Amino acid sequence: MPLQNRVDPFGEIHANSSRGLFTGNRGVIHDPDTRTLLKRRWTTKAWIICDLVHPRGRKREVFGRNAPSGRAGWTELFFTDEVTALAAGHRPCFYCRREAAKRYATAFADAFGLAEPRVAEIDGRLHAERLASGANARELSESEVRSLPDGAMISLSEKPFALNRGKLLPWGFGGYAGTPSSCRSLPAPAFLITPATSVAVLRAGYRPVWHPSAP
Repeated sequence: MPLQNRVDPFGEIHANSSRGLFTGNRGVIHDPDTRTLLKRRWTTKAWIICDLVHPRGRKREVFGRNAPSGRAGWTELFFTDEVTALAAGHRPCFYCRREAAKRYATAFADAFGLAEPRVAEIDGRLHAERLASGANARELSESEVRSLPDGAMISLSEKPFALNRGKLLPWGFGGYAGTPSSCRSLPAPAFLITPATSVAVLRAGYRPVWHPSAP
C-alpha cells in the first residue's frame, strides 16, 4: 500500500505508487507511528523542491523519525517533475538544489525588478497564490493560455495540463500521456494552476526539469 505522499499540480497529496523525479516538503505533517498524514497540510510557508538523493548521502525512512531528536523530522513529499512541483506552489531548495534555487531567485529578481530578493519574500508571495493554501484559481482567456511560458500548468474540466512548445500536455502521476492538444479552441474554461509568481519566474527565463515523457 503506497504512502500518501505524492503531490498533484493542484497541491493535493495522494497515495500513488508511481515514482517521481523530485522530493520536497512543507514541514512536519505526518505521524511517524502510523506513517500517515496529519490533518494539517503545511507547517511553514517554505514549500521546497529537493533532490531525491541527499547531497551528503544520508538515508531517510519515508514518513519515519528522521530528526536528530528522534522525532518525525520533515515530511517527504514526491513530485512527478519540477513542472508539477512549481504548479503545486513549491520552489527549489537552497540547500540541496542551490544552483537551481539561485537561478529561480535571479529570474524572480528580473521579473519583479528587485536587486536582492529575500527567500521569505518569495515564500510569502507563493503562499498567497497556492491553490492548496486557499488561493482561488484565475480563469484565463484563450489568448492568455497561449501566452503562458513553457512549464506553466492550467486546468481544463478539472484536469491538469502543462504548456510545452505551444501544446497542452495531459498530466499524470506517471508522466505525460495522451496526445498533446492545441491551445486554440479550448473545450472548457481554462484556469491557472501554477502560482502567478512562478509563472513570472518561468517567463523571466527559469527552466524547470520535465519528466522524460514530455515530448
